Amino acid sequence: MIRRRRLRSTPGMRALVRETSIGVNDLIYPLFVQEGKDIKNPVPSMPGIYQYSIDRLDEELDRIREAGIKAVLLFGVPEHKDECGSEAYNEHGIIQEAIRYIKKVFPELVVIADICLCEYTSHGHCGLIKDGEILNDETLPLLAKTAVTCARAGADMVAPSNMMDGHVAAIREALDEAGLATTPIMAYSAKMASGYYGPFRDAAHSAPGFGDRKTYQMDYHNGREAMRDIWDDIDEGADIIIVKPALAYLDILKTASMETNMPLCAYNVSGEYSIVKAAAANGWVDEKKLVMENMIGMKRAGAHMIITYHALDVAKWLKEDYNH
Repeated sequence: MIRRRRLRSTPGMRALVRETSIGVNDLIYPLFVQEGKDIKNPVPSMPGIYQYSIDRLDEELDRIREAGIKAVLLFGVPEHKDECGSEAYNEHGIIQEAIRYIKKVFPELVVIADICLCEYTSHGHCGLIKDGEILNDETLPLLAKTAVTCARAGADMVAPSNMMDGHVAAIREALDEAGLATTPIMAYSAKMASGYYGPFRDAAHSAPGFGDRKTYQMDYHNGREAMRDIWDDIDEGADIIIVKPALAYLDILKTASMETNMPLCAYNVSGEYSIVKAAAANGWVDEKKLVMENMIGMKRAGAHMIITYHALDVAKWLKEDYNH
């Protein structure tokens, strides 16, 4: 008889033969930085997540340092918005000033700047608009300018999330021309038009003012199209590939892990986070068990790193388990 239970008999035995693991170095923690002073606003739809002004960032940076997390993904929330999202590429905009501050007080932290216009436009879309149409080619120079200003401010990496065709190539060319050829691009290559983003739009104040984003974010029915987008971004110069959201798209993550040799990142998005938090608050699930199972699921599918709002909790649980 084949007895596979022999290798499941004790915690030590199970740990010895374990195929997949997660560590604190795999985690990227998103931060929302809001223009203004003395701001620490809770995001109601995301328990435990806050918008911080720069002068209040230290308390969150202290928690990140204590947890041992090595990387953060920054989103800016400006006071002023306009039709062309000009604060996104303002040399002294909220995201650029936040990068400068973090690199000054926490230089070893890897700072990744999200590159998009939706948080900065008055209409909430990710590109320029004319007659109700989101313009692709006309948006590219603004995205490129945003990436350059963030890299000049000290960002270790830029992460274009806007899903305009050709955006990675435009950003790579602009970075290279600006003498920033060593700045890597983490591309949101397979970013779906998903229902899982709702809480994020509360946090980033980025809900579209009209329509939706289905003309530029991907149709979630299409797995082969996702791979075409991934290969396009690789060809255009992407250094890391993101699949977003994570849990409903593990098949795409797995396919990317088998067909490419690229570093892969799963974005465990706001809706995925909030669903777990709500169920745990009602006593329906064990939060730690469910979150850790989700983390391992993403790693097993091929993720080398995970952007997750659970990062601080995961780091704490990993430390507790190690100490015990």
